[in-house]
Amino acid sequence: MFNTILVLAPHTDDGELGCGATIARYINEGKNVYYAAFSICEESVPEGFPKNILETEVKKATSVLGIKKENLIIYKFKVRRFPEFRQEILEELVKLNRKIKPDLVFMPSSFDIHQDHKTIFEEGRRAFKNSSILGYEFMWNNFSFNSACTIVVNEDHIDKKMESINKYESQAKRFYASDKMVTGLANYRGLQISNEFAEAFEVIRWIIP
Repeated sequence: MFNTILVLAPHTDDGELGCGATIARYINEGKNVYYAAFSICEESVPEGFPKNILETEVKKATSVLGIKKENLIIYKFKVRRFPEFRQEILEELVKLNRKIKPDLVFMPSSFDIHQDHKTIFEEGRRAFKNSSILGYEFMWNNFSFNSACTIVVNEDHIDKKMESINKYESQAKRFYASDKMVTGLANYRGLQISNEFAEAFEVIRWIIP
């Protein structure tokens, strides 16, 4: 059903964490995947790293997943201040929709309480109302989650996800980026559907052509 797929990442690494294995699966199946990161989080880069380190790291991480260099779009909105730039973000999303015309869009879920993630969800839902939309899972940002959609992935896809996440050396201390956490969640979601690995998503909009 889906040939052109767009991943919306409020911050670099959000796409890999939220749906990295699914990205790897779809690229392996020959789908055309785009990745849009809306902030390189210069204001919150750990001490000792250059301010633009996340721009360098997202290029490496998305390359690991197989995303073409020309399919990576990077914006530089200020981290934790997306609500202030809501209109500008919407306009960029509308431009992306006109340019890419995605069949399927991955974005933060409606359950995500982070202010930047919430803005991408709200404006993304408006900009891509004619596409199918799935919201990816961030356990650490969710009080609850509606996992109405589950996408089966395999061990190779999980390995690609972890390899891409590990390209973010500046974020290595974050507990949710550990191999144990990523693999454990994939095992849990897989168990729910009698598979070894899976990623779960909220169905925000589903269009059957």
